[in-house]
Amino acid sequence: MKKLSLIILGLGVLIASPTSAFSKTNIFACAPEWGALAQEIGGDKVHVYTASNANQDIHYMRAKPSLLAAMRKADLLICSGASLEIGWLPILLNKAGSNQVQEGAIGSIMASDYVPLLDVMQEKADRSMGHVHPEGNPHIHLDPNNMTLISKVIAERLSEIDAPNSSVYQNNQATFESNWKHAISQWEAQATGLKGQKIVVYHKSWTYLLSWLGIETVASLEPKPGVPPNAAHLEKVLQDIQGKNVKGILVAPFESEKGAKWLSKKSGIPIIKLPFTVGGNSQSTNLKNMFDDTLKRLQ
Repeated sequence: MKKLSLIILGLGVLIASPTSAFSKTNIFACAPEWGALAQEIGGDKVHVYTASNANQDIHYMRAKPSLLAAMRKADLLICSGASLEIGWLPILLNKAGSNQVQEGAIGSIMASDYVPLLDVMQEKADRSMGHVHPEGNPHIHLDPNNMTLISKVIAERLSEIDAPNSSVYQNNQATFESNWKHAISQWEAQATGLKGQKIVVYHKSWTYLLSWLGIETVASLEPKPGVPPNAAHLEKVLQDIQGKNVKGILVAPFESEKGAKWLSKKSGIPIIKLPFTVGGNSQSTNLKNMFDDTLKRLQ
């Protein structure tokens, strides 16, 4: 009887302790790339909830009850920032009531705060410009060098939130960084022939990817960011790209291919549908596979 009481008491202590063997740090990731990176660093010590999938345009998501329920459990929040989630994330944070994941708190990571941003606007933004991001382009995950920087931030925050497992997070990050640097060197060697090539994009989703690879954007199918292609603008794009030897028209899984198909038919330029994030196609099951597939499709 005494032995049974001790077992019950021990179980009670484990269950009550936030750092027990049975507890995990809850991570709310706004996008699949952040969920995948968090899992790489957290391993079996974390539970990752990913708020969106590759077929969703994260600009236009809604603050659904299921997202709120997950946010209320979160110990760590990882999002892109730079106003990408401005239409729904502030609503969730306001309703969640947890101080730990509020902006500026230990449990909040806005990835764009930790990398060099591109397309930073010097002039004041207004609605006439379309769906712009004055702070800079938020699609930072498509330069793999940025993922190394964010992996360090995630490891540091997890180590603060869950100190007993700090060595696990630091070791996981070191392993990830070593493997990732090797992969980057392979991708860059593979992509040498892409430098100087010209591309048409649907939206400025690919700025970091193209900058990393040295590929030039010659036109966008959107007349303004967030404004769908129209006939007049597509005709203008068709004229503008004449004689420029454009390699392809890039589209993401969540973008309409209607305008791209029209331009492709008129110009003979192929559509290149890239995964954009983890889960963007059947090959992109993790971060490395996503970049492997992206480089393969750009060749």
